[in-house]
Amino acid sequence: MKNFFFLCLQFVIFMIVFAAGSLFPPFHITHVLTATPSYTHVFVADGLILMIALYVLIVIFQAMTKRLSRAVPWTTIAVVLATIIGLYLKFGFITHEL
Repeated sequence: MKNFFFLCLQFVIFMIVFAAGSLFPPFHITHVLTATPSYTHVFVADGLILMIALYVLIVIFQAMTKRLSRAVPWTTIAVVLATIIGLYLKFGFITHEL
């Protein structure tokens, strides 16, 4: 029960970091996906990078507290779910029309 609660909490935190990094990009890392004379599709990767950095920090903290075998699988599930749902909700995708 406690593991499921932390899974949900981490999922929400990862989604917030992904959305915030996509809406307010601190690094301005963008990839042009499609460019035509009338529109340009761009992916802002800052939210994804911030979410992965947060995941690495959480795993390092779990390694320092010696909870790798118990906690890391739940954290990995949370980050994968947040990535899939965030990309489905099109976090980071921008269309510029001329």
